[in-house]
Amino acid sequence: MDLDDLYQEIILEHYKEPKNQGTVADANVHVEGRNPFCGDEIRLTMLVKDGRIVDVKFTGSGCAISQSSASLMTEHIKGKTVDEVKELFKEFGHLVRGEEHTHEHIHDMDELSAFQGVSAFPTRVKCAMLAWNAMKEGIEKELEKYGE
Repeated sequence: MDLDDLYQEIILEHYKEPKNQGTVADANVHVEGRNPFCGDEIRLTMLVKDGRIVDVKFTGSGCAISQSSASLMTEHIKGKTVDEVKELFKEFGHLVRGEEHTHEHIHDMDELSAFQGVSAFPTRVKCAMLAWNAMKEGIEKELEKYGE
């Protein structure tokens, strides 16, 4: 099995059996993301407490890239601080756009590296970033409430 096959397998696995699907009952962050060009949509609920992502879940519909990206994102941000998540957001964005990045948080990305091939298909970058952009928007709205 070559690396491309492994990456395809990871994406398909998370598409067929997504992790953290549903809603967080006591969420203080509710946010939706939509890609009007292809119809992908994501709804995230998160519990952010004391600067940490305590819990996160998603619902939605769309292509394998958008849904598996949401699944993997929820696994990678749960338990992390908001600052760690912001850095991971930047690194993932660089990865899917094929840009240079510091690799500072690459050890946290393991399976997320499956999306590096998306950079060859610019229209798919929006699919991969859909949940991530929604998550960032939701965190920023939550922090705004406290003047941060």
